[in-house]
Amino acid sequence: MTYVPPPFDPELAATLELIKEMIQPGMSLEDIDVVRKGPGIALLAELDLTVGGAFEVEDRTVPGPQGQPDISLLICRPTSPAPDRPRPVVYHVHGGGMVIGNNRVGVDAALDWARELDMVVVSVEYRLAPEHPYPAPAEDVYAGLLWTVEHAEELGVDPERIVIAGASAGGGLTAALALLLRDRGGPRPLGQLLLCPMLDDRNDTPSTHQMAGLGIWDRTANETGWTALLGAARGGPDVSPYAAPARAEDLSGLPPAFLDVGSAETFRDETVAYATRIWQAGGIAELHVWPGGFHGFDGFAPQAALSQSAKAAHLNWLRRLLAE
Repeated sequence: MTYVPPPFDPELAATLELIKEMIQPGMSLEDIDVVRKGPGIALLAELDLTVGGAFEVEDRTVPGPQGQPDISLLICRPTSPAPDRPRPVVYHVHGGGMVIGNNRVGVDAALDWARELDMVVVSVEYRLAPEHPYPAPAEDVYAGLLWTVEHAEELGVDPERIVIAGASAGGGLTAALALLLRDRGGPRPLGQLLLCPMLDDRNDTPSTHQMAGLGIWDRTANETGWTALLGAARGGPDVSPYAAPARAEDLSGLPPAFLDVGSAETFRDETVAYATRIWQAGGIAELHVWPGGFHGFDGFAPQAALSQSAKAAHLNWLRRLLAE
């Protein structure tokens, strides 16, 4: 079968042209070390996480899963006077295909929300595959959330107003966290924000085929990320829903979800399917498919008109959620 890719938004296509030398859509297992040592990760150390003094920033080492190493949490608290009630919190899970990144990747988006809505940001650093395959990343994310809830008073946050959020691999791990919390009887997040989430290890939807060799994360890179996480089990019958949330048979009883994805990216079809299955299970989900959007377009081209619309939708959903 011939798969014809949908077109990129013209503004976003121009951005892809500018960054094509730095970011290739395909990534092999052999490329992981090179990407980790690339300039992108190093530049994160230069981010002003205080956002001009709006936040006080702390790196905190906290206990990891039982019998496993400690984990690092980046905690950003507003410097403005404390309100009458504890602040809500964004618990942020970074992207990077399960194989790259740290708790500063993508946190600028969470800080934008937090500054607008007077929230605390807690961003978790989890162990990366292939050195630490499933269940290490999911269990680290779970342990960090439990620590945040247990130390809510110290952090000045409301444990009943935690929004869990992530993009790409972080979106997949956020969806897995929601499933783990439901199934283990843990704290219930106020909502889950799943941005271009990495949900399905089978890597065989029409959109994975349409976007082969295009954008910034294609079918080859996706196979690399999932194989690093799952090894030979990838795509087989025994993959846990806490590794690949698309494998979950029951999507009932989950926190309200916001999902968005570009029409011109690998994860389009699995994201649409996940939202549809939440509705079919009687749940609440808001879904946006941005026409001509590539993977992570709002981060790579923040000034584009489509990116501005996406960012406004994220903020509007959070504002409504926190007002309930």
